[in-house]
Amino acid sequence: MTAQPSSITADPLVGAIDQGTSSTRFLVFNARTAEVVSQHQVEIRQRFPKEGWVEEDPKEILQSVYDCMERTCEKLTQLGTDISNIKAIGVSNQRETTVVWDKETGEPLYNAIVWLDLRTQSTVEKLIEKTPDKNKNYLKDKTGLPISTYFSAVKLRWLIDNVEEVADAVHTGCAVFGTVDTWLIWCLTGGKNGGVHCTDVTNASRTMLFNIHTMEWDLELCKYFDIPHQILPEVRSSSEIYGYMKGGSLAGVPISGCLGDQSAALVGQMCFKDGQTKNTYGTGCFMIQNTGVKPVMSDHGLLTTIAYKLGKDKPAYYALEGSVAIAGAAVRWLKDNLGIIKSSSDIEKLATAAGTSYGCYFVPAFSGLYAPYWEPSARGIICGLTQFTNKSHLAFAALEAVCFQTREVLDAMNQDSGVPLTKLQVDGGMTANKLLMQLQADILCIPVVRPTMSETTALGAAVAAGLAEGVCVWTLHPHGLTSVTAEKYQPQINKEESEFRYTRWKKAVKKAMNWETHEQVSSKNGKCC
Repeated sequence: MTAQPSSITADPLVGAIDQGTSSTRFLVFNARTAEVVSQHQVEIRQRFPKEGWVEEDPKEILQSVYDCMERTCEKLTQLGTDISNIKAIGVSNQRETTVVWDKETGEPLYNAIVWLDLRTQSTVEKLIEKTPDKNKNYLKDKTGLPISTYFSAVKLRWLIDNVEEVADAVHTGCAVFGTVDTWLIWCLTGGKNGGVHCTDVTNASRTMLFNIHTMEWDLELCKYFDIPHQILPEVRSSSEIYGYMKGGSLAGVPISGCLGDQSAALVGQMCFKDGQTKNTYGTGCFMIQNTGVKPVMSDHGLLTTIAYKLGKDKPAYYALEGSVAIAGAAVRWLKDNLGIIKSSSDIEKLATAAGTSYGCYFVPAFSGLYAPYWEPSARGIICGLTQFTNKSHLAFAALEAVCFQTREVLDAMNQDSGVPLTKLQVDGGMTANKLLMQLQADILCIPVVRPTMSETTALGAAVAAGLAEGVCVWTLHPHGLTSVTAEKYQPQINKEESEFRYTRWKKAVKKAMNWETHEQVSSKNGKCC
């Protein structure tokens, strides 16, 4: 909800860049009330040059940030708000997406390889082959992560091996690497003219090059991937002044917060206590549980990651995470590839018309399966079809697929923590779909709680920026922001029905496994590592 100009004119404001997989947004929050004052959004074009490949243009991402900032500033001026009241800017970003650029020219050396890209499957297989016992969890003790196509190190390895410009720039010392937060902060603080090359602990912990115990880049990990550590950014906390905006309407404003999008949502949902958990429904689906100041290693297919570190001298908090690659992306596929809906929001009406999947199950393993399986060879299937099945049933099955995948992650999280969740806090664009939220409560058999203020990812970045030493305008302490109004969805079907549908889903997942092979990927994608 946007505040009225009369109530915010004199209050300090904090801006938040929310750079996601499908869009970029810039939101401005009132630092005293946490209300959204103004915002602007720009869609990002994804490129699919080959099957399983997903890329974005780093320059388009950067331009979208500038465009969103300028348009938001224009809107603020129209509201009668002085943009000099914006005292800090936070950055939240799509994680793992990998960018390499030339630090002397400022030019990207290749498109950004997006987190769900699958081209590195053969790279991953070769890396696993050289581990003792061919163990995909060989690096988990240091990184908290399995060796997977998901993480940045394998994307960077692929770029060095397959893109001549990248290999040459690495050899001459001109190349620098970063995830999207690093690319944006470097550009916004001056780029080739003194830009700050840094990242925060949450993003660093998703590269497979970062030791989550020592909180540093690990030279042994760099050696394992054969990546020179000199190209890596400096790792900083999630809340401190990294540098200052060098251009545009907000020149001179400090950039003082940085969190990977899922960590930002955890902060925005005010999950600061051990055991508090949130699930974000976007392109993918990401459930994170705060586990406190000690890392908890998963025995059930979850990731151990850094949740946040809100200040140089503050402790790092850890989290267990279950990542699902395809959630909203399945709806987008129904729209763009099959054409059965005209806009993503249409799916609720179409699915409601059926009220059931009529025994149809959709496993959207377009990028393999992430948590809890970590199986890149899986591929999407739709099964249980009959002559009666129509597009409404398929739409319903797509929404159920999001819920079933979440149930699998929740089950793993309950097993790891030993304390079953009694409710699930949710956020993200898909939570506007009331049918989806009710289905989720039904399939989990626990209440689903959606905050009325849905901009939790951007809010997390704003909190980190506003709290930073040298800024200190966020007077609402994160631990005090607990009275968030929310909408609650209670389970409405009996547990036996829920379990029956979930069992059928698990049967469908088994059929999706081991579909793709290394040889098939090699022949399709041409040159391999």
